[in-house]
Amino acid sequence: MNATPQPTIRIGLIGTSWWADAMYLPALSSLSDVAVTAIAGRRPGPLAERASQWDIAATYADWRDMLDRADLDGVIIAAANSVHHPAALAALRRDLAVLCEKPLAGTAGEAHELAELADQRQAVTMVPFTYAFMPGFRWLRRLVREGYVGRVHHVGLRYHTGFGLDPAYNWKFDARRNPTGALGDIGSHFIHLAIELAGPISHVTAQMDTLGSRATTDPDGQSYPAASDAAILILGFEGGAQGVLHASAVAHEGTSMDQRHMIEVHGSAGTLAYKIDWDEVQIVTGSRVGEGPVRPLPIPDDIWGPVRRSPIHDTYRDVFRTTDAMARGWAQAIAPRRQVRPDFADGAAVQQVLEAALASSTSGRRVALDPPAGERPSARPRTGSPEMEPK
Repeated sequence: MNATPQPTIRIGLIGTSWWADAMYLPALSSLSDVAVTAIAGRRPGPLAERASQWDIAATYADWRDMLDRADLDGVIIAAANSVHHPAALAALRRDLAVLCEKPLAGTAGEAHELAELADQRQAVTMVPFTYAFMPGFRWLRRLVREGYVGRVHHVGLRYHTGFGLDPAYNWKFDARRNPTGALGDIGSHFIHLAIELAGPISHVTAQMDTLGSRATTDPDGQSYPAASDAAILILGFEGGAQGVLHASAVAHEGTSMDQRHMIEVHGSAGTLAYKIDWDEVQIVTGSRVGEGPVRPLPIPDDIWGPVRRSPIHDTYRDVFRTTDAMARGWAQAIAPRRQVRPDFADGAAVQQVLEAALASSTSGRRVALDPPAGERPSARPRTGSPEMEPK
């Protein structure tokens, strides 16, 4: 007797950028029970190119038309920041699963609106904080949660990259399009990682500056308010731990990807450190109290899985294109309505911290978060681990 074939999960994609082409379309193309059946984009050339390259039958110039006319089970929102909230809201109201790029919305209030609606509808949602899926961070998080450092005292997170040294106009430093600048663009990832390691954030003190020199007019010749290209946050966690996060887009690192990440966790029983240079180095080191010098803690095979271990950019590709991480895991969770993380509640928590950081930097004062960012009010049961574990 032949097994009944499983129905195909139909995905609509909003956005035609290089990121959609590199991150989402390759990842979903190899899944036999998932298909991208519609795509929306305002630029005719890239829209036609993506549809032809990936055999997408239906194209739309307006994402609203796609949601109204296409028969979909889920939607991926990888378009301009201003599209995120209205498109996600419209998709949730149609009872669709939604994967939305960060920032989830323009304000913390809008982000929490989406998270609450997703919870009410029991929607399968995701905000793709990509670095949480890298093998080194997954190993670090596992060690912390298994008690390697004991009670967490403080965490230090550093994201340095040099793309902001380019003097040309960049929308990421245009406050009209990205009010929180480098913190929102790159630091948002590490806000999520901080919450993963030390729990909900209860207060924020921030200094956000524009240190680089770049064009003072946009491509249309209009002047624009500059957003910061470097930010330092002092974080207070609900559980009592301290944190420092430094996100800079004007830090030349001299690696192949011109970026370097470092996370340190100190606690009552020991210390851990995670370093990745996006070239060949992805390492976790640690020492427990009384054990002696810090030593490498090799990433276990069950975390590595089938992905290439170097160079690191190949690891990155393999994690998202061949394992159940991020888009692939989200898409495969739609039919069983299995909840995955990071979800809209996680995205809203990050948005809450971003908004507080901007307020703190503007006022020069510490900003309390009530409720703490990362505190999850819903008691709805969730399947699996707190964060998706790629297989």
